Amino acid sequence: MAIKVALAGATGNLGPAALKALLEAGFEVTILSRKDSNSTDSLPAHPNQKVIKVDYNDVEDLRSALQGIDVVVSTLAATSFNDRKPLIDAALTAGVKRFLPSEFGSDMANPLNRKLPVFQGKVETQEYLEKLAKSHPDFTYTYTYNNVFLDWGLQVGFIMNPKEHKATLYDGDDVPISMTTLATVGKAVVGIIKNLDATKNRGVCFHDGVFTQKQLIELFKKIDGKEWTTEQASTVDIEKSAYEALKKGENISKTMVDFLYRGAFSRDHTPDFTGKVENELLGLKEMSEEEVIEVLKQFV
Repeated sequence: MAIKVALAGATGNLGPAALKALLEAGFEVTILSRKDSNSTDSLPAHPNQKVIKVDYNDVEDLRSALQGIDVVVSTLAATSFNDRKPLIDAALTAGVKRFLPSEFGSDMANPLNRKLPVFQGKVETQEYLEKLAKSHPDFTYTYTYNNVFLDWGLQVGFIMNPKEHKATLYDGDDVPISMTTLATVGKAVVGIIKNLDATKNRGVCFHDGVFTQKQLIELFKKIDGKEWTTEQASTVDIEKSAYEALKKGENISKTMVDFLYRGAFSRDHTPDFTGKVENELLGLKEMSEEEVIEVLKQFV
C-alpha cells in the first residue's frame, strides 16, 4: 500500500524539489495550498498528486485535508511557532504517523544554534513536537539538517556572488561548510520516509559535501578563469551587530539573515557535518568535483 504524503509549501524555494522527489519515488502526494493562492495552478499534472486548498490558521480545515495521510512534510517558510502550530495540531488529530517540520538548515542539536533568535520558531516547534510524541506514541517526527543550500545560496548571493565574482569570506576562507542542493534535500526527504523506523523522533544530518569558500572560488575559476574580489567579515562581529539592531527594532529581515550567517559559517556552530551525516541510510552519495562544477556552472 503506497504511503500517502501531504506536502505543505510545494511552490516555495524547496517545495518543488521535494515534490519532484516524492512523485518520482511513487508516493501519493496531497499538496496543501493556501485558499487565497493560485501558485499551484502552474504545477504540471501528475496521476499521484492532488491539490487541496486550506486555511493554514484553521486546524479543523487542515485536519479534514489530512485525513488518510501517513506523512506530513512542511517546506513552508513560516518563521514563528504560532504559524507552524495549526498544521502540527491538525496532523496529530488526523492520525498522521510522521511529521517533518520545516527545519532544513543548521544542526539544531548545537546549543549555540538554538540560542540564535532566527531559530526561535524552530526550537519552539521541536519542543512542541517532542512533547506531543511523548504523550501520543503513534505521532512521530523527524528533523532534517542539511546546513547551507548550495544552489539556492549561490542564486541569491548568500554564499557568494558568482555573477559579479565577489565574495565575503566569513571567518577566513577556510571554514569547512556542509552544503546541499535542493534536489538532494528532496531525495533525503524520500529517504527518511522509506526509513521511518530508523529516523523516528530524531534529527538526521546529510549533505552533498563539505566545501570552504576558497574551494568554491577555485572551482569557479576552473569554469571561467576569472579573478574574484573578496572581503573579510567576522561572524562574531556580525552576530553582535545583529543583536544591537534587534534591540533597536531596525531592519529585522536583514538582522535575521545576519544570524543565519553566524549559524551557517561559524566553526563554533558546527557547519561541517562530517562524521554525523547519514547519507548512506538515506540513499545519498556525496558529489564528485565534476558534479559540483556542473552545479556551479548554472550561476556564472
